[in-house]
Amino acid sequence: QVQLAESDGGSVQAGGSLRLSCAVTGHTYKKYCMAWFRQVPGQKREGVAGIYSGGGDPWYHDSVKGRFTISQDNTDNTLYLQMTDLKPEDTAMYYCVAAAGLGPCTYCSAGIKHCYPENFEFSGRGTQVAVSS
Repeated sequence: QVQLAESDGGSVQAGGSLRLSCAVTGHTYKKYCMAWFRQVPGQKREGVAGIYSGGGDPWYHDSVKGRFTISQDNTDNTLYLQMTDLKPEDTAMYYCVAAAGLGPCTYCSAGIKHCYPENFEFSGRGTQVAVSS
């Protein structure tokens, strides 16, 4: 098992930037599909970006391509999400999630419609990001 803990989110104006981090503890010697999901009240949780801890290209939701960058630091077991040119529609609760193995990353890479939060068995508590216009 792994435990995930997101850093504080924040409030910014449109066009601003934020960086989220996620501390990963536990069985970090295993390989996981790591990802960020987000959820707006009343809507489904959606995949934003993800990466396999064993290597490979990351995947992104079309709406954040070119603006968000996911990365991982395997020396201190931290997952990051650098968000730039933020838009009001990026306002949501952001969750750091993990799934053992490559599978969920393969599905999400095939398209966000194949990316289901229930495929990720580990999740942090979430952190709020608010973007004002």
